[in-house]
Amino acid sequence: MEYALEIDRLCKKYARFALQNVTLGIPRGSVVGIVGENGAGKSTTIKAVLGLVGYDSGTIEILGQSATGHERALKQRLGVVLEDCEFPPFYRAKEIDKLLATAYPAWNSAQFMCYLEHFRIDPAKKLSEYSTGMRKKLAIAAALSHEAELLLLDEPTSGLDPIAREEVLDLLWEFMQNDRHSVLLSSHITSDLDKIADSIVFLHEGRVLLSATRDELQDALGLLRCSAETLSMLSPDAVRATRKHAFGAEALVQRALVPEGLPVEPVNIEQIMLFLTRGEQL
Repeated sequence: MEYALEIDRLCKKYARFALQNVTLGIPRGSVVGIVGENGAGKSTTIKAVLGLVGYDSGTIEILGQSATGHERALKQRLGVVLEDCEFPPFYRAKEIDKLLATAYPAWNSAQFMCYLEHFRIDPAKKLSEYSTGMRKKLAIAAALSHEAELLLLDEPTSGLDPIAREEVLDLLWEFMQNDRHSVLLSSHITSDLDKIADSIVFLHEGRVLLSATRDELQDALGLLRCSAETLSMLSPDAVRATRKHAFGAEALVQRALVPEGLPVEPVNIEQIMLFLTRGEQL
């Protein structure tokens, strides 16, 4: 299998937080979603890939090359949207166009302007006059306008209303029609990942808690609502995590290990994340 991005046992220590042996891969032509609570390490992982933060150990390969020693050439092939990094507020979008044309040999000004029109962004206005959502859409337009092969997107739909989020997801779907394109997408909006992600990586306190394709997760896991007595009768191997309350219990279960006759419901990414981070682990 050919990978657009491979991260192997990545470690980075801070005073009160550490990435601990984070390993993940993005096959060419796929969308991988990273989920996790605030401070789980999602942004740190993306910044390490981009060389914006150093790391203590581990390796990163981007588009078949080591991330170390090929930074300039590789960044030409990446489209990036970072949650905490925006263009200067005194710039206008038409000036951003000229600036990025000098940075990217493959910059496509016509395509950039087409995206601005699609997002109803006035290229003559200063960015300080844009809403948070407009600035985010501008960053997405820039990421898609220089023939990037791999998109690294950190919360790209945060601050967007539902209609604008759907527009962005549609653009990502169009981007993925080229089977050489790939996306790493970090998002708190798990419903977006339910729509577009091929695989999911759960980060919790700097560790990979779970990594699998979306279909594997949904086929293997389910939600069981039952009494505490019924829950106690299940094999420990069948139960990943539980949440007990006054009227019974809910459990994230391995479907194949639950006896027939018990009503196991489908489970989405958000429910899996809540059980694995807030439920009682067995």
